[in-house]
Amino acid sequence: MQHFPIFLDTRGKRIVLSGGGEAALAKLRLLTKSEARLEVFAADPHDDLRRLAAEGRIALTERALAEGDLRGAVLFYAADEDADEDARTAAIAEAEGALVNIVDNLADSRFITPAIVDRDPVTVAIGTEGAAPVLARAIKRELEERLPPVLGLLARVGKAFRPMAEKLPFGRARREFWADYYFENGPRAVEAQGADGAQAALDGLLEKHLSRAARPGHVDFVGAGPGDAELLTLKARAALDKADVVIHDRLISGEILELARREALMVEAGKTGFGPSTRQDDINALIVEHARGGAHVVRLKSGDPTVFGRLDEEIEAVEAAGVDWRIVPGITAASAAIAGLGQSQTRRGRNSQVRFLTGHDTKGFADHDWRALARPGEVAAIYMGKRAARFLQGRLLMHGADPATPVSFVENASRPDQRIVAARLADMARVLDDAALTGPVLTFYGIAPRKAAAMAGDYEQEMAL
Repeated sequence: MQHFPIFLDTRGKRIVLSGGGEAALAKLRLLTKSEARLEVFAADPHDDLRRLAAEGRIALTERALAEGDLRGAVLFYAADEDADEDARTAAIAEAEGALVNIVDNLADSRFITPAIVDRDPVTVAIGTEGAAPVLARAIKRELEERLPPVLGLLARVGKAFRPMAEKLPFGRARREFWADYYFENGPRAVEAQGADGAQAALDGLLEKHLSRAARPGHVDFVGAGPGDAELLTLKARAALDKADVVIHDRLISGEILELARREALMVEAGKTGFGPSTRQDDINALIVEHARGGAHVVRLKSGDPTVFGRLDEEIEAVEAAGVDWRIVPGITAASAAIAGLGQSQTRRGRNSQVRFLTGHDTKGFADHDWRALARPGEVAAIYMGKRAARFLQGRLLMHGADPATPVSFVENASRPDQRIVAARLADMARVLDDAALTGPVLTFYGIAPRKAAAMAGDYEQEMAL
């Protein structure tokens, strides 16, 4: 991000513009909406500039900008429509401490003015770093169609009411109050009674929400998917947008955590197989503590929370505390991993069932129905199986599985650094060791990747057959 977006307080500040033609007028159409002191220097000003000066909206000096004219100015616009004159006036401005914008010259400007959707005091600024002005205009047009003009009136009335709304607890209670006002009761009241209706709606809503403020918070058990932020469900995205507290697994990708509210408290409660982990009782206590305090808690789990996520234990803790909850399912790692292999989990004539297994549980390596798994045509998606590979291999071979049964390892499924390693049951443990996979791995027993040329993506295949 080359240009960092900010909103600058220009009330009473000097903004100076050099130029007397159409470019200057175009900038002033926006600048005159501010509360700045606008001063224009132009040797041959357009008649509309003289009109603005006569109306008291700008101060007009009918000569070229000179040294000393910019002392105390915060912003300067060079709109002379002449490259040499723009360079001259911009040099004066920089020397005298003003930030410089040269119209239609992004490279030499120190700041840019974005496309703006004006619903005063609601302002939306759109910038593309000068790469696609047509795109900025298209976004502006779409937002102007979607944001009703009444939004400005609602915001002005609401702004004056903010001290009253501070009677509500910070966080969820206040957000629900304002959402009710801006998206439900407020627009209806303005439509019926104008500004007076908006004020009356606020008074009535505050009483209603104060009576509800003492209730406990809420917990969403949300599946973050396998890691690719584009695989996050719309419902999961909405939950993150409302969260006061996000208690997340260690493996949640940074781009997904970035989608949470900026004000949300982020708490990592990670678990590592056979390594340092947050105790489950401590995680349960964290969820309950924040929810009892009235927070909207998102318990964010990798993949789908209902698959090897110890979800029942957390639900039981929340229910025992009398807190409301819901489950927001996510895409489980097996679905992402099989997509990476370019395969289907089931295939007519091959297998009519898929087993989801875990390589280890709280007591160590997990035992399963090995005899059933060893039958020809069986398919299993094995979670947390990397450290258990030699154990799994030995059990299956011991119970008669074909040593040539294909096995696929998918590391970091769905992420840019995804890797796929193919093996056979006979040498799966050695191939896995040689591959030195360091990320989370899902193992598919009974399925091989499609040929590299037929797969979408650039995968590493290590065949030791």
